Amino acid sequence: MKDNRMEDSMAFYELQWDTEYFGVSSAKAILYKPLDLIEWENLKKRFKDYEFISIENRNSEPINSQFIGKDTKAYLADVNIQFKKKLEDRYKMPENIEIYQALQPNAQIIEIADFQFSKFIEDPELAKRGGDQVYRQWINNSFKNPNKYFALSRDNNREINGFLLHSYQDNACTVELISVSKNEKHGGIGTSLFGAVEAEAYERGCIEIRVGTQVRNIEAINFYHKVGCRQTGCHQVYHLWK
Repeated sequence: MKDNRMEDSMAFYELQWDTEYFGVSSAKAILYKPLDLIEWENLKKRFKDYEFISIENRNSEPINSQFIGKDTKAYLADVNIQFKKKLEDRYKMPENIEIYQALQPNAQIIEIADFQFSKFIEDPELAKRGGDQVYRQWINNSFKNPNKYFALSRDNNREINGFLLHSYQDNACTVELISVSKNEKHGGIGTSLFGAVEAEAYERGCIEIRVGTQVRNIEAINFYHKVGCRQTGCHQVYHLWK
């Protein structure tokens, strides 16, 4: 992923994985601050080289929303809610959770991976290009990867009934994906998985856990509040198809 930062207020780069997976030339623009007219006009010039552009409007800035709505055919595909939890004390590792680095491929994890809310399936153009398999592909790409960690929960028969995929950068731990078996909902497995990652992250010297979810995923939002996270951002994501 080549990052072509244009100004302090924005970044624009090609999405190589998305281009290969979806079969359309893809790019992403991130708007960190309200743009002025010149910045916006310069950014628009970059759009013509791609068939699909994801535009992330950080903190849902109204000025940027107006530019996008007035000058493009982009539509609001997602609103991403960002959470953080400060790690301020040692946490007890739950007994039923194990954490693995560079985990070998596991079919049970793929089977559990059921994500109902996703811009990859709610955007019909991405959906017909395999959007429903994106998260499973994400997991497959995380197997054997030394930078990816899986927290796993097992039942009494040692069958996996929940997982939490996470990674580390600088002094933070990022929760990438979490899923619990449909047969085990509301059994505290998600809380145990998150607690295990808290304990591990603290021991590694992390100062916070970060995670994002869709605004429509009320269950996930309530869960992150329950485990002590606080909301820190609300980012609009627009999709522009040429």
